[in-house]
Amino acid sequence: LAVNARDAMPDGGTLTIRSGEAELTEADCLDHSDFDVRPGRYVVIAVSDTGIGMDPATKARMFEPFFTTKGPGKGTGLGLATVYGIVKQSGGYIAVTSEPGKGTTFRIYLPAVEETAPSTSAAASGGSEAMPNGSGTILLVEDETPVRALARRVLEQAGYAVLEAADGIEGVRVAEEFDGEIDLLLTDVVMPNLGGRGLVERLRATRPRMAVLFISGYPDGEMQRGGLTNGGAGYLEKPFSPRMLRETVRLTLKEVRNPVA
Repeated sequence: LAVNARDAMPDGGTLTIRSGEAELTEADCLDHSDFDVRPGRYVVIAVSDTGIGMDPATKARMFEPFFTTKGPGKGTGLGLATVYGIVKQSGGYIAVTSEPGKGTTFRIYLPAVEETAPSTSAAASGGSEAMPNGSGTILLVEDETPVRALARRVLEQAGYAVLEAADGIEGVRVAEEFDGEIDLLLTDVVMPNLGGRGLVERLRATRPRMAVLFISGYPDGEMQRGGLTNGGAGYLEKPFSPRMLRETVRLTLKEVRNPVA
């Protein structure tokens, strides 16, 4: 949402993120037929910009997968679809207000929980469990700069050498210019110029032993139905935590290096 807000303000503006609480009544819930909204307490996250805004036709399609108003190579149309899926799976809903020239506000309502959170010390000890350092070279191909930067930082901290590219064409070039062995290709599925599937096909000819791990905002079942995870390729669904990324990479490499007889 923040990235979209930035792109909607090409001449500058103000991005505001607020949080709060709300109590929804039965009448409130009737207005959101796309979501299974129930009365009760919600936590609200509001993301607002002072940008170009959206007309009614754009608002009607904004959550559709692959729908984008950005130019070629600047958007996949999966950002808001991913936001929609995460919020719906969490039992919440999204309210959007926007007018051309007057900016946009997304309000995300997530069900409040009554359980007491674990103590800080318990949470810290549970989240800092030591994991073995990795080894090898990973080619990271991801067109979303923030995602790519986070993944590179996590992988390098875990002990891997990381090559990176912003799309499939650049990924092919980086692989061709690298003389050493690439142990793992970590690639997004949908990218401009050349997507993950095409990238794998291009690199398999010269690097048949290279492991493959796809990352995408689509559920694993969709990836399997599309045949992307056939042939031993792994899959990690966005959004993912640093720990999930480290663990999935480790297991993917382990399966390739130590195949079950």
